[in-house]
Amino acid sequence: MAFESLTDKLQNVFKNLRSKGRLTEEDVKSALKEVKMALLEADVNFKVVKRFVKAVEERAIGADVMNGLNPGQMVIKIVNEEMVTLMGSETTELQMQPGKAITVIMMCGLQGAGKTTTTAKIAGKLKLKGKKSLLVACDVYRPAAIKQLQVNGEKQEVDVFTMGDKHKPVDIAKAAIEHAEKNGHNVVILDTAGRLQIDEAMMAELQEIKEKVEVHQTLLVVDAMTGQDAVNIAKEFDEKIGLDGVVLTKMDGDTRGGAALSVKAVTGKPIIYVGMGEKLSDLEQFYPDRMAGRILGMGDVLSLIEKVQIDVDEDKEKQMAAKMKKGKFDFEDYLESMNQMKKMGGLSSILGMMPGMGAKMGDIESMVDDKQLSRMEAVVLSMTPAERQNPKLLNPSRKHRIAKGAGVDISVVNRFIKQFEQSQKMMKQIPGMMGGKGKKGRGGFPGGFKLPF
Repeated sequence: MAFESLTDKLQNVFKNLRSKGRLTEEDVKSALKEVKMALLEADVNFKVVKRFVKAVEERAIGADVMNGLNPGQMVIKIVNEEMVTLMGSETTELQMQPGKAITVIMMCGLQGAGKTTTTAKIAGKLKLKGKKSLLVACDVYRPAAIKQLQVNGEKQEVDVFTMGDKHKPVDIAKAAIEHAEKNGHNVVILDTAGRLQIDEAMMAELQEIKEKVEVHQTLLVVDAMTGQDAVNIAKEFDEKIGLDGVVLTKMDGDTRGGAALSVKAVTGKPIIYVGMGEKLSDLEQFYPDRMAGRILGMGDVLSLIEKVQIDVDEDKEKQMAAKMKKGKFDFEDYLESMNQMKKMGGLSSILGMMPGMGAKMGDIESMVDDKQLSRMEAVVLSMTPAERQNPKLLNPSRKHRIAKGAGVDISVVNRFIKQFEQSQKMMKQIPGMMGGKGKKGRGGFPGGFKLPF
């Protein structure tokens, strides 16, 4: 999980600061030395780390902090504020042309960073804002690149323009813009070719497109897992063709976080989106303050609420809440809640956004057994529709059949059904758990989302 190691190390530093009644200058310097090591190990640019630590130290050793009632918390607050500043302070959105004018966005990057998938993800994001996008297949070199864009465009229900692989990318781009003008598209997204490494031919091709076509936004897609390399790639692309923003992909992977903390400081270019998974919906707007909260283990409730609002079906949620209040929540509802949780990135992802949980990601990983959840889902899927809707039908012979179908021991089925029945009784007794839309009820998540057990 992104930032896990960095978060754990920073939390240990903060724990030591909170335990002290008053701080000396030596306490602050010692803590910042540990912060410095944690950032360097996370692959943050060493010049960025040096500036960051100096800025925190100058503020933290001020009289207001050292003589304050809770100096430890004041230092943590300063670290948070400086981290937000490091990543850009303000959220940067794609700049759209006014009115019905067409906005041309050029996507660029190296092979393997997820550029083509990100192109379709952005089109999906813009679709939610009422934009009609046209995806343009300008990668005429990589086998199956055109087909991949077409498949992703179809999934997003977004139009794709292609002229095959026998034309120059610049000619395809010009033809695509003419097509967009005639067919009412107000966004054109050019999926350009990548290379295994930066070379002159690739840069020349991108420069030619920008010379012959009016490109309003140039976005670089980089793999967050490459750490400092991602920052170096961004710097070189910006110097050669000029960038307006960066998209960091694979932020859900085992990334140390260095790229997210270094890109803006080194290149001056903002991170606009972050890719948090392989699904076409797994693209998030980059909020520096929220990302700082995640890194420091403070959670990200606002992003969690947005996930609920986008991914959770409101009508189904209301139906389930009503059934829960009456104690009539059945196994069909269990499956539905599991599906809604998967849409939101899974239980680990949800818990990781809760305040205070970021500090215990190791505990979350051990607490959330994905295999166990999969086994429970297999048990429910082995039931007939009638059994799911009426658990009272589950006699011993039916339970044995279900256990065999799910590939588990009968004791697993019995324990799961018993826990489920206990949950039903508890839900009936505690109507306060049924939080309304956008509210946090006892035992529930923002938006009324419930854990399916």
